[in-house]
Parts: sequence; C-alpha cells; structure tokens
Amino acid sequence: MMTNPNPTILITGASRGLGLALARTLAQRGWHLIINARGAEALQAAHRELSDLTQVTAVPGDVSDKSHRQALAVAAQAAGGLDAVINNASILGPSPQPNLFDYPLDVLADVYQVNVIAPLAVLQTVRRHLRPGARIINVTSDAAVEAYPGWGGYGSSKAALEHLSTIFAEENPSLRVYTVDPGDMQTQMHQEAFPGEDISDRPLPETSAPAFVTLLEGDWPNGRYQAHELLTDIRKP
Repeated sequence: MMTNPNPTILITGASRGLGLALARTLAQRGWHLIINARGAEALQAAHRELSDLTQVTAVPGDVSDKSHRQALAVAAQAAGGLDAVINNASILGPSPQPNLFDYPLDVLADVYQVNVIAPLAVLQTVRRHLRPGARIINVTSDAAVEAYPGWGGYGSSKAALEHLSTIFAEENPSLRVYTVDPGDMQTQMHQEAFPGEDISDRPLPETSAPAFVTLLEGDWPNGRYQAHELLTDIRKP
C-alpha cells in the first residue's frame, strides 16, 4: 500500500492521450508529478493546467535521448525520489501500418528504440531515486498478445516490453512491476493506427485511469493487467 501522503511519480508521454489523463487523475489525488513529452508547447500547456492541482515538474524531450533521461533523473533527485514510474511514451511507426514484408527496417529500429529500449533506459537512469516499494507500470497493448496483420512492428515491440518487464520484476523483488493494457481509446495514436476511420465509439482515455490508480495505490501482485478487467474486479462486492 502507498503510505506517502504526497507521493511522486514520473509519467512519460504526458502531454496528451492516456498520459495526460493519468496525470490529471493523479494530480487530483495529490500526487506530485514529473511529466515528459517531446512536444514542448503541449507539455507546457499540461504543466499550466496541472499546476493548479499539485506540484508539477515538466521536462520536455525524447525518452530515447540519453541527455534527456539524465534531465529526468535530475528532476527525480530534486523531488526527493520517486514512488512510481509510468512508462507511457511510445510510437506507432508508419501509418497505415505495413505488413512485415514491407516494413522499413530503420523505422522498425526506431519503434524498438522508443517502445522497448527507452523504458528500460529510463528505469536505469532513475534507479538511484526509486524509493523502496516503488511501482513501475509499463503501458502495453493487446497487440502484444494478438497477431493482428499489419501490427508486426508495434505489436512485437510491446511483446518485447512485456517480457522485459516480467524479467525486470524477477530481478527486482523490492519493486512492484506491472504491464497494463489500457484497451482501445480515443487518442491521436489510435487514430493514426486507423487513418480515415471514425474512432469516436472508443472510450476516452480517462476511463482507463482508475485501473492505473488501483495498481499504484493498492496491493496487487506483479503481472500483466487489462484495464477493463481490473476495473471489473475492483467493482465486485
């Protein structure tokens, strides 16, 4: 259980979509935030909004860049340590998604760099600032476990992230390590995955945020969770 009355969390990719929804939800619950995104302008807008609710440090930059990760570590140290990290930042790759025979290998390497290597690199960089019992959440996708044609790049990167997370949990028993599939959402990335299609029937990312809060503030075992199933479990009498 989280005992710090004002815990601190690092959320990557927090200027829009799920990352921003999580930041808003946690800010309302008194969490102190360190937020990251590549777009400085959008991140600054998020900082202005969230600062009305809680203490916020915004660090614009790309998590695949070593110097930027060092800046995140500096922010974590200045905050007195981290109670949690959500590795949410990721990239889709080409839009529309190509079949693997046609997938540009240089682009595939970029997808793996951001979706697999960068989350681990973030954890390596901030490791000295993780408080005992810190929670790690790596955001995954159903594409990690389902063989959707055209999703070979993104899906296989998330599958790699999931296995990496499982091993990381075994190697670090003092931490809580989760992978969370938030489900389909109305986000810019999801729209890019389905160019020209109407995705207005998908739920807003805010609907998945309570599942993350449950893992961050509760006492759940390490593992892979689907947001909708987790929310169903916690609503059972």
